[in-house]
Amino acid sequence: MQRIMVAGISTDVGKTLVSGILALLFQADYWKPIQCSEEDLVFMEQWAHKIHPSAYALKAPLSPHHAARLENLTIAPQKITIPATDRTLIIEGVGGVLVPLTTNITTLDLFHTWDCQWVIVSKHYLGSINHTLLTVEALKQRNVPILGLIFNGEPNLDSEAAILETTKLPCLGRLLPEAHLNKETLQRYAKQWQHNFG
Repeated sequence: MQRIMVAGISTDVGKTLVSGILALLFQADYWKPIQCSEEDLVFMEQWAHKIHPSAYALKAPLSPHHAARLENLTIAPQKITIPATDRTLIIEGVGGVLVPLTTNITTLDLFHTWDCQWVIVSKHYLGSINHTLLTVEALKQRNVPILGLIFNGEPNLDSEAAILETTKLPCLGRLLPEAHLNKETLQRYAKQWQHNFG
């Protein structure tokens, strides 16, 4: 069984959209270990073969440690285990890769121990080069296997060239601003990216 971790350089960079496209591409299951608000699950219900329940489903759209505290909870990483499935499993991270689960444990502390291949979603904005390179550096320090990068937003070839040349990672795909996110749109991207994912 293949597992793909979809990680972002920050919050709101397109991780869920990329997860939906990959779920269509692989006819895969989907799992978000820690959910902060239900919007992602509602979106993914349209594209994933099966959605596995989150280990923690928190209400506030905040970092996990903060959202948990508002519900008088403390996240216990040992209780977050990968669900069993015979299908490819798309795992969506939470915010950026160093988001805190507790005041002293980050998502990367837990997620890097899992047998996954990682896809990094980078969105073009001022400062995104720095955020992307820091994300890649953090993953490489943990010996995380990175499949490559997906860029979101209007193409910025200067930024993309600097990131790809510095990281030596491949570009797996590009997301453009879309007026409608329907099945035809996601299938178009899945077809475009197919050869990059083998």
